[in-house]
Amino acid sequence: MYYVKKTLEISGCHQLRLSYESKCENLHGHNWVVTVYCKSPELNKDGMVIDFSFIKQKIHGYLDHGNFNELLPFNPTAENIAKWVCDQVPHCYRVEVQESMCNTAIYEKD
Repeated sequence: MYYVKKTLEISGCHQLRLSYESKCENLHGHNWVVTVYCKSPELNKDGMVIDFSFIKQKIHGYLDHGNFNELLPFNPTAENIAKWVCDQVPHCYRVEVQESMCNTAIYEKD
């Protein structure tokens, strides 16, 4: 099995729609650190699991300096963003989304 990991830093803002009062309901931003993990039992014709630049273009290119509420069709929690990222990248099985030094959400396919 071949494994690759790509880490991206993405600046972006969001506001959460929650069932309780929270300061996170106000528009605010983070410098997100998103780590994408991919695996494959075999390499493609170019000798890769996936091109790192594809991941950067697909995720960073779409989200960076954006308002996640406008770009994503769901409540943009770190957990929901992690799942969305995983769904965008072929061979992805795990995504970590860190919105601050102490807060990280992880999505992993079964």
